[in-house]
Amino acid sequence: MLDKTGIAKRIAQELQDGWYVNLGIGIPTLVANYVPKGITVEFQSENGILGMGPFPYEGEEDADLINAGKQTVTLMPGASIFDSATSFAMIRGQHVQLTVLGAMEVAQNGDIANWKIPGKMVKGMGGAMDLVASAENIILAMMHTNKKGESKLLPSCTLPLTGVNCVTRIITNLAALEIKDNAFYLLERAPGVSVEEIKAATAGKLVIEGDTPEMKLV
Repeated sequence: MLDKTGIAKRIAQELQDGWYVNLGIGIPTLVANYVPKGITVEFQSENGILGMGPFPYEGEEDADLINAGKQTVTLMPGASIFDSATSFAMIRGQHVQLTVLGAMEVAQNGDIANWKIPGKMVKGMGGAMDLVASAENIILAMMHTNKKGESKLLPSCTLPLTGVNCVTRIITNLAALEIKDNAFYLLERAPGVSVEEIKAATAGKLVIEGDTPEMKLV
């Protein structure tokens, strides 16, 4: 199965030349390290960066240059820095072609829950609701099951929703899946993972069409 780096590498294969891409907190931030050769992508961070680069090497960090998750980042040539109002105008104005987010749960109809567990204190929703309400292309980077081994791909979410009917694809440590027709469609298996393992880890409706290829990670 994939680790967090493997998930990020697989999501990077979804990038297209010229896209503006928002990377959420957690696993999504790693995607900036694995942009395929030959394409140019502008990464946007909701705290006010356009043209975000990969993480800096140890010893080269700038403590004043951070992403939305307060991690130090780099800037690509031509990058710009601006206020949150401008950043969210980009998001709400649908000027971002792809949004990559983490999630605690996802439903087979495309609902996502990724901001709160009841009973636990959180600072707030952050920009998650704006992102899912405005984006037309949302890919989730997440683990297929929780720490108890319970599926996070469900018939319906049990946690408070962030957005409804909005997720298009999911890349987990076990598989790549597409959401359509109120079901999870299996696209690829993670290296060394069987279809049977994916079935056992998926609580929602899973559709398997023909032989499922194994992911090829560069």
